[in-house]
Amino acid sequence: MDERIQKYEDKMQKTLSGFEAELMTIRAGRANPHILDKLTVDYYGTPTPFQQVANITVPEARMIQIQPWEPALIKKIEKAILASDLGLNPSNDGKIIRLVFPELTEERRKELVKDVKKRGEAAKVAVRNIRRDANDSYKKLDKQGVSEDEIKELGEEIQKKTDKYIKDIDAVVEKKSKEIMTV
Repeated sequence: MDERIQKYEDKMQKTLSGFEAELMTIRAGRANPHILDKLTVDYYGTPTPFQQVANITVPEARMIQIQPWEPALIKKIEKAILASDLGLNPSNDGKIIRLVFPELTEERRKELVKDVKKRGEAAKVAVRNIRRDANDSYKKLDKQGVSEDEIKELGEEIQKKTDKYIKDIDAVVEKKSKEIMTV
């Protein structure tokens, strides 16, 4: 494949991957340990991800258990969860922190689906911006002696890639929306 296209396709792939990772943090009524990915705890003066200081498990469909390797971290982890925008109340027994996920209301589910669609639109705009950048760079190639036909081919090829990634983003949005609306 032409490296002039590959460069832009890589950017589109990164946009899709970033979008999928972003959706992992949206809770859908089920306990998903990935919602804790962005949270850190102060560990000897260094902000450290929970995964590096505790064992995180999902014993039930709507519960996450966090078992710190050092009991002294329990209070710090609880504080970090309360300070986050997760809207969860941690409870602990001195050794393990439990996060119980309440059932989502119909209204909240619809809000989440709307948010997912909005984020999907933002990802599609990013892909289209990559296409625009690619087309702009291809137009400059005629000064370097590249034929009009070859430039047109590059434009058509980048359009195919754009269509593919937009379809992929739509599929991800659809899948996440279904997951959220499933009671």
